[in-house]
Amino acid sequence: MMIAVTAVSGQLGGAIARNLVKTSNGETIIGLARTPENAKGLGIEVRPGDYGQPEQLRASLNGVDTVLLVSGMDAPDARIQQHRNVIEAAKAAGVKKIVYTSIQGVEEGTAFSPVVQSNRQTEADVRASGLAYAIGRNGIYIEPDVDYIESYKAKGEIANSADAGKCGYTTRSELAHAYACLLTNDTFNGQTFNLWGTPITQTELAGYLNSAFGASLTYRAMTPEDFVADRVAELGDFIGPIIGGIYEGIHLGIYDEPSNFAEIAGRPHQSWDDYFGSLTG
Repeated sequence: MMIAVTAVSGQLGGAIARNLVKTSNGETIIGLARTPENAKGLGIEVRPGDYGQPEQLRASLNGVDTVLLVSGMDAPDARIQQHRNVIEAAKAAGVKKIVYTSIQGVEEGTAFSPVVQSNRQTEADVRASGLAYAIGRNGIYIEPDVDYIESYKAKGEIANSADAGKCGYTTRSELAHAYACLLTNDTFNGQTFNLWGTPITQTELAGYLNSAFGASLTYRAMTPEDFVADRVAELGDFIGPIIGGIYEGIHLGIYDEPSNFAEIAGRPHQSWDDYFGSLTG
């Protein structure tokens, strides 16, 4: 059996490929990347995999039984067609099963909703493909908050518009384990799963970061408008409102939902005590 993972030059795709290699039961693991030379060091064959190149995708999926489609990073309207290119190429190449990395969220009401809409459309396209499938809806990555620790420490606080809302965060390593299970276990076929850990508040997040990094962060709630303006100033007109929309969704309770992680992974999601405790070592 041959499993292909797309976007292996990215952090999630690379993590999934490494997990599959480590846990393989004889499957052949290959990667696809828009720029294969950026995916060296995985120890697997990496083929060209530009989502905008249908013929290239079809050739690179030759001989593949199961493909993992990592959601693209382009604008929402562009990524729908890019994902369709992968789905159509998979069908043309004789792929039997497709697993898609979608996201949690709502389709209306926040600045993040257009991104969610595009993912829901790809979910529909996957279900309509005629292939066996499984879909995961990822939690919000917690690693960016860890990577941002020096900026947080310089300000002495975490400030955003989540207020007291809880967020179902996850890590790329936990997602890599869950997706390896979805790829290799056909009992999950035809279903959609929520993949995140125990939801926490921003005040709880500040406490975990304080414990891990010896910081003294507090949490300050901002209005959605002020936080979007803050993010736009730092990240630009495209990413800024998207980030603002995520935190608005946290405030609205959108990301405080039950998770299916343990059902898929065969174990609970790593606890936040354990995750942040591992960062102090």
